Amino acid sequence: MSLLFGSIPSPPFQELVLGPLHFRMYGLCIALGVLASVTLARHRWAARGGDPEDITTVALVAVPAGLIGARLYHVITDWPDLYSDGRWWPNAFFIWKGGLGIPGGVLLGALVAIFMARRMKMDWKLMADAAAPALPIAQAIGRLGNYFNQELYGRPTRLPWGLQVENPPLRYPLETLFHPTFLYEGLWNLALAGLIVLLGRKLVLKPGRWFAVYILGYGIGRLWVESLRIDFANEIFGLRVNTWISLFAIIGGATWLFWKGNPIDSVSTAELRAGGDPLAGLIQLDSSAEEDLPTTGSEDAGSDLIAETGPQVDGPISEVSVSEDNTGEPTDGIHPEETA
Repeated sequence: MSLLFGSIPSPPFQELVLGPLHFRMYGLCIALGVLASVTLARHRWAARGGDPEDITTVALVAVPAGLIGARLYHVITDWPDLYSDGRWWPNAFFIWKGGLGIPGGVLLGALVAIFMARRMKMDWKLMADAAAPALPIAQAIGRLGNYFNQELYGRPTRLPWGLQVENPPLRYPLETLFHPTFLYEGLWNLALAGLIVLLGRKLVLKPGRWFAVYILGYGIGRLWVESLRIDFANEIFGLRVNTWISLFAIIGGATWLFWKGNPIDSVSTAELRAGGDPLAGLIQLDSSAEEDLPTTGSEDAGSDLIAETGPQVDGPISEVSVSEDNTGEPTDGIHPEETA
């Protein structure tokens, strides 16, 4: 209750100490977010008939790629202020001190996840839909790390949930309270994840469209949160870089969502509302359809073709033996209906 009617105090510690072990809370929040995200994605993938271990396999590669992408995004966008003139070494590698750009993490992590999915013969669009609510949950939990690092807060406020900061910027008095923008973004992400899950119980969208909803929703939330932040950021035409990225996410997400018309699968939605489960076994059905397609040039496809079209002739046609059927008529052993 004190948080609602007073203020949010600054964090009492930044490390969790267990005997000789020291864990930075920033890193723990990110790790917990990843675990929660993978767990939810595994559950949603299994509900669609997939093997949850496939999600784990993809995550083992995509998560590190996402962390690298997030760090690269931060270093590149904050290069003039923090890392130019040789200051990047070794500071660019101190990830535990904060500095992860979510747009870069989502981009590189998604590209690597798509690569892994294609290599494992998974439908990447169905996989993206399974991960659609899982990613904002990871981001929401990870944002708590900004609280422990006392970073990424907004401009001053007198609201009862204003954030206390131990060492505010010099232009502000020590007793100044600030907008906890990391909390706003975290709550927005949780609401976005809940919206995707709840709507998914009423609507069936075409493959990949739930991930588009995530991109669109995250862009909208990040846009208004970014307008409150006061930390230094490079600008392009008077707008923060992350503001431009948010606008691109909104445009890209909306374009993907409504690409080629209505994103709703009306037939599957009707089945869902009638009490059916059109998503159950969807992944297995999709895999079966791919397996039924003949592979050009393969020995199996060739043998299947032979079996369906009847015996093959080796050598000149004149050398083929002619026999008589039970009607006394000569035949070469091939019935007309077999060659049609």
